Amino acid sequence: MYLSDGCGRCSLYSTPECKVHTWQEELKYLRRLVLDCGLDEELKWSVPCYTYNGHTLVMVVAFKESATLSFFKGALLRDEHGILMKPGKNSQASRVVRFTSVDEIAKLEDVLKAYIFEAIEVDKAGLKIKKKATSEYEMPEELQQKLDEDSDFKMAFEALTPGRQRGYMLFISQAKQSQTRSNRIEKCIPNIYKGKGYNER
Repeated sequence: MYLSDGCGRCSLYSTPECKVHTWQEELKYLRRLVLDCGLDEELKWSVPCYTYNGHTLVMVVAFKESATLSFFKGALLRDEHGILMKPGKNSQASRVVRFTSVDEIAKLEDVLKAYIFEAIEVDKAGLKIKKKATSEYEMPEELQQKLDEDSDFKMAFEALTPGRQRGYMLFISQAKQSQTRSNRIEKCIPNIYKGKGYNER
């Protein structure tokens, strides 16, 4: 189970050093809070996800620095209290609230429940987030050079799903040094030829 063993994505899985143990009380509090709102609990991507009519609305997960409540369509919530943050600078849909103590969660319990109920209404209404097209993302210079130089590589890259293309573009562009970006491209080549995303095995 996630709360006892973690997600299994790193070598700390099922060890006392796993980050789920750092935030046990916070995770349990968030889990209870979400279940009090009538959502169903499922394990997806090896972490607890909470669904309404089969649609994933929120996720409770531990990170190194915090316990986090993640809203899958958080960008559509009004966020009247200004507590929702993008998990990354390129995040389009999801928004998170990070906690480092049970007291922080307790102070926001009513607000968090209101946000969850709003998320349910957003789902009922069938609201969608208009996502940026792949062409709107900035292409790393090193990746563009590789595409221009190698027609086989370009064909394999363009055969990827748009989501996988964006994943590679973001992963490569996050490296600060040009050489690091080039190294990432080289490491990604086998997966690209297999039609897989950069983090797929």
